Amino acid sequence: MLITVCRTEHFNAAHRLHNPAWDDARNQRVFGKCNNPNFHGHNYNLTVRLTGEIDPETGYVYDLKRLSDLIKHEVLDRYDHRNLNLDTEEFRHLNPTAENIVVVIWQRLRPHLDAALALSVTLYETDRNFVEYHG
Repeated sequence: MLITVCRTEHFNAAHRLHNPAWDDARNQRVFGKCNNPNFHGHNYNLTVRLTGEIDPETGYVYDLKRLSDLIKHEVLDRYDHRNLNLDTEEFRHLNPTAENIVVVIWQRLRPHLDAALALSVTLYETDRNFVEYHG
């Protein structure tokens, strides 16, 4: 019997979508207002899902307090109230699209979790725009 447990968190971050190999006109055409040279911000909502079997000793798939602590250490402490382009190594040379951000978050969390647990990460950039990565 597989059960999925979920933890939702929130962080704020600024970014600029920009491809340095393109000229300004192409960057503006592709990324529009997200290419603002002075950056722009989002109030991101993040949901982390772990799927696995219930441990017969604890009754947990995974202790949600431990998951909260892991997300705080690996994601919130690194990205909350940061400029992703300027303040983080991960996005110094990687365009911080929602797609790239969700993959990076998944990669930061995966090594800390038992391989038997399936990991899925959903990142909401707005109430209407979100991405998911399942590894």
